[in-house]
Amino acid sequence: MRTPFFAVVSAIIRKDLQAEFRSRELIGSMGLFALLSILIFSFALELDRVARVEAISGVLWVTIVFSSILGLNRSMAMERDQGNLEGLLIAPIDRGTIFLGKLVGNFLFTLIIGVLLLPLMTILYNVSLITPLLILTLLMGILGFSTIGTLLASMTVQTRAREALLPIVMMPIALPLLLLAVRGTTGVINAAPIEQWGGFLQILGVLDVIFVVMCFFLFEFVVEE
Repeated sequence: MRTPFFAVVSAIIRKDLQAEFRSRELIGSMGLFALLSILIFSFALELDRVARVEAISGVLWVTIVFSSILGLNRSMAMERDQGNLEGLLIAPIDRGTIFLGKLVGNFLFTLIIGVLLLPLMTILYNVSLITPLLILTLLMGILGFSTIGTLLASMTVQTRAREALLPIVMMPIALPLLLLAVRGTTGVINAAPIEQWGGFLQILGVLDVIFVVMCFFLFEFVVEE
């Protein structure tokens, strides 16, 4: 008898959160990478104030994306090394529950890093980033990256060069999401009329839905031996 769908998803999410709460390995490594990245960009752009303001949305999203890739690699590698992934695959549960559970966990970890970056970058770059519209853009962009990343990390974790392979296969697919997120963020930061950047967020939302549905159904085939 199969366990109820959402009960399994909740159990996987709870497992990931409890494991991270005990070790703090993912948040620690992702947070340190993100902090070093924004500090390096801040020092590099210190002499050019105009370029600093113009580049802030790109700095934010590049930092989030590469922090997410780092977290995805470590998360799936731990699942494989500890035998958790194999245990989930042979359990009498729908494969889609595994995908959704891992997706929510990866989304939450990356979202924590993104939310922590906003006040830090507000201080370092002297530009207010803590606004409802920017947080909405953050949620939508991270959801898309986490969805694609969860699927591809499940595939590349079986390879020997997983740390190098994941960004290579992920970035071309995630590039449209990155461009939309950067354009939307730039519009919000510059307080531009919504007509100039609202369409980017609409397209971003549509892509999020498409990627979630596609990755949910493709996951079963990706994790097959």
